[in-house]
Amino acid sequence: MKPELEQRSYSFEVRAEESEVGSIITGRPIVYESATDMGYFTEIIERGALDNANLTDVRFLVNHDVSRIPLARSRRNNGNSTMQMIVDDSGMNIRVKLDTENNAEARALYSAVQRGDISGMSFMFSIEREEWADIESEHPVRRIKEIGSVVEVSAVTFPAYDATEIQARGKAALEKARQAVETAREQRAESVETDANQIAILKAKIQILTEV
Repeated sequence: MKPELEQRSYSFEVRAEESEVGSIITGRPIVYESATDMGYFTEIIERGALDNANLTDVRFLVNHDVSRIPLARSRRNNGNSTMQMIVDDSGMNIRVKLDTENNAEARALYSAVQRGDISGMSFMFSIEREEWADIESEHPVRRIKEIGSVVEVSAVTFPAYDATEIQARGKAALEKARQAVETAREQRAESVETDANQIAILKAKIQILTEV
């Protein structure tokens, strides 16, 4: 089974700049140690969660529109890629080279970033390892300790989450975690009951041997 992909958005400064290599936009799509209210729980991406992430092929889009041609792409984050990803102690920065000369959508995005009309980024990723705290409380904490892969980054018009879809996914993740806790408790209870039965049988055997 392929890991389920999740989507997160952040609102922060996205910059447009001209350089020797052309039109560049920069931003930070992934932020470590930032508490995000997911509706049913608080989520934190821990520092170092990207250390082993698969970043071999990542597209850059606008508003996650996969029907449009990507405006940039990172292949193994090599020097020839039109999107560079820089992982640091605070998360991930990206540097995107836009072909504003030949691509009208690239020009439109660059202009929107310059004007401040676009101020958010979003990324799509899979989770390899997570931990939950206060799972039985009204608002638990989910800590993402390891991201499996990042497949896409987008500049977004509305950085806020789509409440219906994101909260539905969040509720499902929380219910899955709570079910795992309950299953573990049941298994422990069964183990304790089995141990108690075995002890009772052993005591009965000892009593029989003693009487003989």
